[in-house]
Amino acid sequence: MSDDIQPTAPALNEQQAELDAAKTITTIVYALQAASFVIGLTFIAGVVVNYIKKEDVQGTWLASHFDWQIRTFWFGLLWSVLGFFSLILLVGYFILIANAIWIVYRIIKGWLRLSEGKAMYPNLS
Repeated sequence: MSDDIQPTAPALNEQQAELDAAKTITTIVYALQAASFVIGLTFIAGVVVNYIKKEDVQGTWLASHFDWQIRTFWFGLLWSVLGFFSLILLVGYFILIANAIWIVYRIIKGWLRLSEGKAMYPNLS
């Protein structure tokens, strides 16, 4: 007799359904981040969704995507503010362009890893 408790098939199906729903939410947040280049408020909506649903993904590979998305928002906001306030010095234009490229990179990299079913921060063992 084994001490290992094996989940039943319905429990596995329920876990998979929850994971699929969380993956869909993660995809939606990447889409909201991408849409922010047209409608800026979607960037804020995306991070709000991240914070509301963060507890649901704890302990899964999707948690790293949520951390990635949240960091993208906060660092993107920081560099946008710095770029905006330094526009008068002309260096602000370069900061804003670099920030936009960085945000696009993070959205694409995150979305690709999500579509491959991979975490953002794989173990380096």
